[in-house]
Amino acid sequence: MKASILHLDLDTFFVSCERLLDSSLQKKPLLVGGLGDRGVVAACSYETRNFGVRSGMSMKIARHLCPEATIIRGDSSIYTKYSHQVSEIIKEKVPVFEKASIDEFYADLSGMDKFFGCYKYASEIRNTIIKETGLPISFGLSQNKIVSKIATGEAKPNNQIRIDLGYEKPFLAPLSVRKIPSVGSKTYQLLINMGIDRIRLLQNMSVELLISAFGIHGKTLWKRAHGIDNPPLIPFHERKSISTERTYQKDTIDMHKLTTTIIAMTENLAYQLRRGEKLTCCVSIKIRYADFSTYSKQKSIPFSSADHILVPIVMELFKKLYDRRMLIRLVGVKFSHLVQGNYQINLFDDTEEMISLYNAMDTIRHKYGENKVMRASAMGARTIGRGMNPFSGEPPVVLAHRKQ
Repeated sequence: MKASILHLDLDTFFVSCERLLDSSLQKKPLLVGGLGDRGVVAACSYETRNFGVRSGMSMKIARHLCPEATIIRGDSSIYTKYSHQVSEIIKEKVPVFEKASIDEFYADLSGMDKFFGCYKYASEIRNTIIKETGLPISFGLSQNKIVSKIATGEAKPNNQIRIDLGYEKPFLAPLSVRKIPSVGSKTYQLLINMGIDRIRLLQNMSVELLISAFGIHGKTLWKRAHGIDNPPLIPFHERKSISTERTYQKDTIDMHKLTTTIIAMTENLAYQLRRGEKLTCCVSIKIRYADFSTYSKQKSIPFSSADHILVPIVMELFKKLYDRRMLIRLVGVKFSHLVQGNYQINLFDDTEEMISLYNAMDTIRHKYGENKVMRASAMGARTIGRGMNPFSGEPPVVLAHRKQ
């Protein structure tokens, strides 16, 4: 039976999500990412690419190249929400699929030609995603993941392409070797130094020569250049951990800034747990100092997703880990060993008011965004006095939200 592997990729995903929320951003140059000089471009609209802007670039350089671009920090909870919507649509349409990233998917449509037609069915999946989410998406369809992924890149923006069996090699031949998945900047530079800029030149080389130049990776390069590499599709499974990090624009030893950051991150992760009906039993804290040395500490706990339990534990780990004599560049929080479940009421410590408060908080966050409700100790120096104890694990403070 002929294999048919579909690759789907949401076009400029973060940018597209922001444009759904604000239609005035349509067709305007837009950058999503960190706002400070140390920030990087997480996503950029096609309008900025003519200026040389690309994802992963320093935001400082991107602002210089395209000063008229609108810059948005972005909201990971919004992107996760839309990614989940797309995942659910694909899950309903195909028996097996792989979620390669927040905006990239593979699906095995092998055997579909017998009943419906793989290309027609793939088109219906794409049209359903566009109709139900409003997000632009492209796809490539071929006999394997590698060719399909490259085909998707050629189809963009917001289009689709099929590479029939036997046409993989001529399709790949005129493309840049940079289009091959796993060819990073170092491998690309080595290939350019060898005078190899197009895939057809790789196709004309012997596998032995590539192995001598690149080691075992040379065989993979040869197979991918010929369109015959067949990595397996890894079925989608629920994530086992969630984490978040914050890199400061300037290295700091400001305890107030550090604690408010960590508490806010812990709160947001705890909300993600409750929204996904997950519980954690392992909490970790990470610190990266100004000299880039990185340390972490973790603790096993009873399964929970409650802020008032998780915040004090995270802060306890931070206090044990932190050497106050050194400037901090980055802090991170991670919850792992996740299982399905809802927060269990503690009959001895929890009150009906506290449970009701969590329900109210999560309703506000779901409707208006994560940052519309938080602990007083996570609200920053302008909002709370320095005399408040951020280690107390006090109940959350609900902030009123008024519609404009």
